[in-house]
Amino acid sequence: MTKILLIDDDRKHSELLQAYFKRFGINLVCAFEAAGGMRMLNREDPDLLLLDVMLPGKDGFEICREVRKTSDIPIIMLTARGDVIDRVSGLELGADDYIGKPFEPRELVARVQAILRRAETTGTAGGKLEFDGLTIDVESRAVTLDGENVDLTSMEFELLLILARRHGKKLSRDDILSELRGIDAAILTRSVDIMISRLRGKLHDSVKPPRFIQTIWGRGYSFVGVPHSDA
Repeated sequence: MTKILLIDDDRKHSELLQAYFKRFGINLVCAFEAAGGMRMLNREDPDLLLLDVMLPGKDGFEICREVRKTSDIPIIMLTARGDVIDRVSGLELGADDYIGKPFEPRELVARVQAILRRAETTGTAGGKLEFDGLTIDVESRAVTLDGENVDLTSMEFELLLILARRHGKKLSRDDILSELRGIDAAILTRSVDIMISRLRGKLHDSVKPPRFIQTIWGRGYSFVGVPHSDA
């Protein structure tokens, strides 16, 4: 059974979500503050983390930052604040998606299922994509750069795979978002740019000319890594 961890200080709402998720075969385990949530994350080994931004003490952004130091677990941020900057902040810290409060429980379930399904679907394709210095193992969802492992979030891995599978082709931000799915339309263009920036950072791809991801100004991005067979 799929296991999801929810960290949210609203106990009543959490219990209602727990009952609702059970109808979809999802075991929702709940924590109501940061320290307890981190203990449960280590103990329960969930498939996905639902993280409320407005928590007492250490807020959701701080928890997200801490989790990303050691884990690539998919993270969906729950925010009662509608400011675009709050949503952008979550993406910059490595969250995979966000949903604003109040929300329909069915929409949240759909977001969860989309992220988990995306990971499963990608993994079943199998095979490897190999470029000069970069290997993408689709089945194990592992990435190595110059022989060193690269820790990517679920969304970052998906983004890299989308680009690499279309080597040399120009992809607009809309092209990328249509395949990623799950990201709210409120910050479409900016969300792609943020994810590209994070991915470049992990691939040490800030040099000019770029080693892997080229910006096509005003149009989108293109993967320009040298295929291994041509190296």
